[in-house]
Amino acid sequence: MNLIARRATSVALLILLGLSQGCSTTSSSSSEGISNLVIAEPMAINPQSELALARLSEIIQRVEVTEEQRAKLFYDRGVIFDSVGLRSLASFDFQRALRLQPDLVDAYNFMGIHHTQRQEFNLAYEAFDSAIELEPQHQYAYLNRGIALYYGGRAEMAVADIQKFQLQEQFDPYRMAWLYLVEYEIDPQVAKQNLQANYGSLPHNSWANNILRLFLGEMSEGEFIDELTIGVTSSKELTDRLCEGYFYLGKFNQIKELPDNSSNYFKLALSTNVYEFIEHRYAKLELELLKVNVAQPLNEEQQPVVE
Repeated sequence: MNLIARRATSVALLILLGLSQGCSTTSSSSSEGISNLVIAEPMAINPQSELALARLSEIIQRVEVTEEQRAKLFYDRGVIFDSVGLRSLASFDFQRALRLQPDLVDAYNFMGIHHTQRQEFNLAYEAFDSAIELEPQHQYAYLNRGIALYYGGRAEMAVADIQKFQLQEQFDPYRMAWLYLVEYEIDPQVAKQNLQANYGSLPHNSWANNILRLFLGEMSEGEFIDELTIGVTSSKELTDRLCEGYFYLGKFNQIKELPDNSSNYFKLALSTNVYEFIEHRYAKLELELLKVNVAQPLNEEQQPVVE
């Protein structure tokens, strides 16, 4: 789910980024009764993105432009760096853009996302607060601040932001899924009741509805995987869907308290290289948090007993 606001700042850049690529294959594997695990070939870096990076870098270095124009050039290059997984270079460019143009809303949004991925939650909150202060209707800043609060252990505060985001498109199953995940941290029973009500209101039957069926227990893990490829018409579409599907399977197993299964699914989501998707962004963070949760009990057991 590519739900990060990245409003284009130049038609030329859009043209450069217009081509997509990637191919995929499927294979079968056996894991706890699941025999039809779908594996995608990771997305390759788009040559057009590489070309765009080269051209933007040349313009930044050689062309005389205003500070506002230079800020947008840094922002545009940061967006491309981010899209190919070069987060540190992207953050550097967003910071330079903000120094030149302190009211560049989308740069704050991206900085908040990167801070969240690095577990720098207070910095993330500040970045999203700045974006919302500058543009109160920036719905993705609410989503991303809600996610930062969720991962920062502040689920009660996250609910308001995710609800506000969900109400912008009430029939979007992805938004319903994130609201459920946040509400689950507060009260699992209420979260499931709310999810059931939201699911019942859906006027369409899209593939993403399966995510809600999975969480509601109306679909098994195996059935979910079996339907991952239904309606897929291109290799890119398959890779995108697997990134999403395996992330939510990871969260599903996390809820079931099966950390090994959860970790494997997050790794599969990461293996797609769909860097721009919210599911890819936070699969890495989920793995880091899983490692911490596993290490803590081990460390406690190894502590010497003091008599």
